[in-house]
Amino acid sequence: MAKTSELEAAYRATTYRVFLPGGVCDLRIGQPCETLRCWLETAGSTEFALITAHNPGGRLADEASNAERQSQLECELLEGNYEPYAALHEADGEGWPNEESCFVPDLSCADACALAADYGQNAVVCGGADAVPHLVWMESTEQ
Repeated sequence: MAKTSELEAAYRATTYRVFLPGGVCDLRIGQPCETLRCWLETAGSTEFALITAHNPGGRLADEASNAERQSQLECELLEGNYEPYAALHEADGEGWPNEESCFVPDLSCADACALAADYGQNAVVCGGADAVPHLVWMESTEQ
C-alpha cells in the first residue's frame, strides 16, 4: 500500500515507545527526545531506526503471523550484528492494535528501508544523533 494521507496521519498519531537500558523513551514524529539524544551520545551512535514486521502494507494480520514475522525480523537483525531493543508502536486512538517493534541503533535509514520492504512495510522511523524521529516512506527510497 502506498503512502496516503490517512496512513500518514495514523503514523504521526502514534507514540513510538522505546525500551532502553536505564529507561523508556516515548518518541513522536518530528519531536526531539532529550533522553534518547543523551543515550545515543553515550552509546556512540549517530543514527537509529524503528522497524516492525507487524501488519504488512498497513493491513491487520493475525497475532500468530505478526509474531512469526517479528521473530524473523529480530533474528535477521541479530545475524546482521545489530543490537535491537524492544519497542512498541502505540496508536493514539482505538481501532489499531499496538505493534511490537525493534529500535536499532546504528542501522542506517537506507538499510532499515530495505529490510522493512522485505517485510512488506510502508514506512520506517529513522533519526540521527539529534534524536528527532522522521517518518520515511518506502517510495522515497526507490530511486
